Amino acid sequence: MNQKIVVRYQDGTILKGNSSDFFPNKSQFHLRPADGGEMMVVNVADLKGVFTVRSFEGDPEKRSRRQDVEQSGLGRKIKVVFNDGEIVVGYTSGYSPDRPAFFVFPADPDDNTERIFVVAAATRSIEFL
Repeated sequence: MNQKIVVRYQDGTILKGNSSDFFPNKSQFHLRPADGGEMMVVNVADLKGVFTVRSFEGDPEKRSRRQDVEQSGLGRKIKVVFNDGEIVVGYTSGYSPDRPAFFVFPADPDDNTERIFVVAAATRSIEFL
């Protein structure tokens, strides 16, 4: 399956592209940049997260809602604060303090981001709400 993703590195670098071999249990995957550049290898340990998106453009006017409509079946509500200060509120069924990464589904069902693969080493705090 070819996934439309935004790769965000811990150093602030952001790359947009497609991947057909991103899996949560792999330490690296390939990214074909959206601008048509060369296929590249991405090391998960260098990342803040992998954001699976509906479109690369998104909606710059839209603000994500943190007070959401309850979304059943997506797990427990969670707040993630990244080392760079970004805050994500959503749902997870896969978070455990001993896991190196986990998925979060945004609280806002209309968000351009469908899910986020959060690299735990890039977070300042994680709490259930």
